[in-house]
Amino acid sequence: MNENLKFLQAFLKNPLKVGAVAPSSPELAAEMLQGIQPDDNNIVLELGVGTGAITKYLQDIIPSRSSYLGIELDAELVRTINSRFSDMNIVVGSAADAYSIHKESGLGKVSYLICCLPFVSLPKEVSDCVLAEIVRFMDEGCTLRIFQYAHGYYLPPAIKLREFMRNRYGRSTRSPLVLKNLPPAFTLTWSTS
Repeated sequence: MNENLKFLQAFLKNPLKVGAVAPSSPELAAEMLQGIQPDDNNIVLELGVGTGAITKYLQDIIPSRSSYLGIELDAELVRTINSRFSDMNIVVGSAADAYSIHKESGLGKVSYLICCLPFVSLPKEVSDCVLAEIVRFMDEGCTLRIFQYAHGYYLPPAIKLREFMRNRYGRSTRSPLVLKNLPPAFTLTWSTS
């Protein structure tokens, strides 16, 4: 099935979990992956794999199966994506359990955390739980990269997330607006490594 149609179906099924009407563009994926150089001891953890819009580009920079772990809540999406990317470690799970999922995987240190979750539309309790997991990885030293859509950039949940991260880890590095994405988005990066 066409990736855009699959994504739209997932959005219509549960708009609070998906958060967008189209998968991330190649241009947004390029911004999300800029500077990431994983290996078996410094892995990439992707939260919110979705239809694999970022994953398909991650596949090109992952040197081995042991250099990547993807977590996606939607079991149907995971079945589909695992058939497309059989050489990647993608599991069904909640980003709110990311730290324990990673520990159970036996994979190397999370040095790169790619978060594709819609913080603006997540319920506060879920957002807080995911943020607590992110903090655990950040406190061990890693680079976090997220994106925020331009239309939601000044909404209270987006501002709150940036303020929390700024107070704890300093100012983010923000990319130029990625116009070739639906909707346009910024990437934000914090690093403690």
